[in-house]
Amino acid sequence: DVQMREGSDLTRLEGEIADFIANRHRIPESQREDAFQVRNMADIQQAISQSGQTMTLLLTVIAAVSLLVGGIGIMNIMLVSVTERTKEIGLRKAIGATSKDILYQFLVESVVVGVVGGLAGVVTGVSLALILNYIAGWATSISPMSIVVSFLFSLIIGLIFGVYPARSASKLHPIEALRSD
Repeated sequence: DVQMREGSDLTRLEGEIADFIANRHRIPESQREDAFQVRNMADIQQAISQSGQTMTLLLTVIAAVSLLVGGIGIMNIMLVSVTERTKEIGLRKAIGATSKDILYQFLVESVVVGVVGGLAGVVTGVSLALILNYIAGWATSISPMSIVVSFLFSLIIGLIFGVYPARSASKLHPIEALRSD
């Protein structure tokens, strides 16, 4: 182990140490490259930092894909709901509900589906973190802010992906909707 003074040239010092070890052990010039390794903590620290950034990017991409898939699922569920409840929509419009009322109804339902999914995800994530902490002995910490952010994201995903089904429900003509089978 070697400790250098603050402000020393690390690259030059590594070369000097390598030369010193090679000369001390009389390692021929042709074998010096594979005979030993000189490592410094700055390189190790940089490698750890880069692997952490890579892991963060990977998890971000996985989360984004999961949100997209969840949003598409919410949209499909809501489109099926609109299709199955066409007569109900027609009846509500026939007795005075406005297109805005229908739009809000389906948007609220979509947000509720997103929030329930977000709640299930938070419970699953917290449970897995606690299980890993208990069984594997991994030190896990759960940030309250991450729970709030994930919950808000699920609410926003429900809202965004519920707009199209809600608009299609609100645009149904009451007579056509009542005639549907």
